[in-house]
Amino acid sequence: MEPSNAAQPGPGRAVWALSPRLLLLPLLPVLLGRGLRAGAAASSSGAAAEDSSAMEELATEKEAEESHRQDSVSLLTFILLLTLTILTIWLFKHRRVRFLHETGLAMIYGLIVGVILRYGTPATSGHDKSLSCTQEDRAFSTLLVNVSGKFFEYTLKGEISPGKINNVEQNDMLRKVTFDPEVFFNILLPPIIFHAGYSLKKRHFFRNLGSILAYAFLGTAVSCFIIGNLMYGVVKLMKIVGQLSDKFYYTDCLFFGAIISATDPVTVLAIFNELHADVDLYALLFGESVLNDAVAIVLSSSIVAYQPAGLNTHTFDAAAFFKSVGIFLGIFSGSFTMGAVTGVVTALVTKFTKLHCFPLLETALFFLMSWSTFLLAEACGFTGVVAVLFCGITQAHYTYNNLSVESRSRSKQLFEVLHFLAENFIFSYMGLALFTFQKHVFSPIFIIGAFVAIFLGRAAHIYPLSFFLNLGRRHKIGWNFQHMMMFSGLRGAMAFALAIRDTASYARQMMFTTTLLIVFFTVWVIGGGTTPMLSWLNIRYISRTMLAR
Repeated sequence: MEPSNAAQPGPGRAVWALSPRLLLLPLLPVLLGRGLRAGAAASSSGAAAEDSSAMEELATEKEAEESHRQDSVSLLTFILLLTLTILTIWLFKHRRVRFLHETGLAMIYGLIVGVILRYGTPATSGHDKSLSCTQEDRAFSTLLVNVSGKFFEYTLKGEISPGKINNVEQNDMLRKVTFDPEVFFNILLPPIIFHAGYSLKKRHFFRNLGSILAYAFLGTAVSCFIIGNLMYGVVKLMKIVGQLSDKFYYTDCLFFGAIISATDPVTVLAIFNELHADVDLYALLFGESVLNDAVAIVLSSSIVAYQPAGLNTHTFDAAAFFKSVGIFLGIFSGSFTMGAVTGVVTALVTKFTKLHCFPLLETALFFLMSWSTFLLAEACGFTGVVAVLFCGITQAHYTYNNLSVESRSRSKQLFEVLHFLAENFIFSYMGLALFTFQKHVFSPIFIIGAFVAIFLGRAAHIYPLSFFLNLGRRHKIGWNFQHMMMFSGLRGAMAFALAIRDTASYARQMMFTTTLLIVFFTVWVIGGGTTPMLSWLNIRYISRTMLAR
């Protein structure tokens, strides 16, 4: 059995197989039913026991071979998706098509494959008949059962509602293509975030640094609390009209406000780069999107860490609130320091050694130290996204000048390719998840309320902050820039990754489904409307056609 990616540790909930094992020996023999009696009968004869053992080994080997084959098919599916996306991107660029960006295209291909896997493939499952056992006070991740001296390991995959027992006999491929959320954070996100910091246009970024920090920190916090409070009102409305099936606390609403405040205007920025749009507007949008991803992660972690004392853990407690604020500041400052220090260490190593004589080794060391920054921060209890972002900024400022010419070119191209593949992989998986994820909770009231709350939350921090920032700026942020920033508040990979990381409860499942739909809408509608919006707002840009002239 495989560990589920749909649950986090929690009381009364199914948890991942990464938790400590519980040894129950020799409890719950009813789990094996006839297999228990067969094992007892086989133990009466030594020859029969050997034959039974050989048959079990053969069955295990066949099962492992089948599992390996399915893993290969699932990975091949994603590689073919990316290949098809790249070929279509080339066609779109060749024909100068801008109504749909590659990220939206990857999502469409993911949707198509998801439909095929969900409805077009036969159901195959190796599950045995479900049997009853005594209800335990807590959920266990791994169960070891002693049957006549033989130990059998069972891994908990997740809690199943009574109405969905029959759905356990689902297609094995659906389970295979459901990736562990930690894959996103530990493998896919680091190159995306590092590339954002490493490719930063420093002159325009630091010229607008004060405004970027205001939008990223104050803006994200304002957006989080506005969205959270509005969604709490929506939840109360759902409870009144009888549309709420389970518990949904105020802290859940704040958590949703934090994760959905992570803007990811990948589509808009790519089009801005291609059109050579105004550099200050590009810097404001780029800087805000990069930094507020980090802020949203730390903010959501602080909300999860909010634990008031007493019996009711979902009431406001001043001590717990200030503790969460302290956790926020500590995690962010610690992650920033760790990323900057790692970048400086890499710069010193490349400067005072003769690695430049061996460009391949130099590039490999640069790559490994940059990636290890993310994992080191996560291992120390900080946030890897913040650490690897500031590591990338530090590397671009210091380490880049110490590299050989060949290593500069090679490292830049390496992270560009990794960024491109990881980004499109995530968007492909978003489309796939709409049909392969088994615990969607669609609530029209919650979804509509979320769209309204996001719009109001974005407006409530873009326009007031721009007004106050313009009081001290020499180059004012015009109304057309403010409208464009308001329009460009896409949600993407970060919001999706934060939402899918924990889908154990009813509230988190509803949040994940709503986040997925919001990402679809913003990428397709806002991404496709970027060029017309630039023209309508009279924001200057230079297209490739103009450059050719």
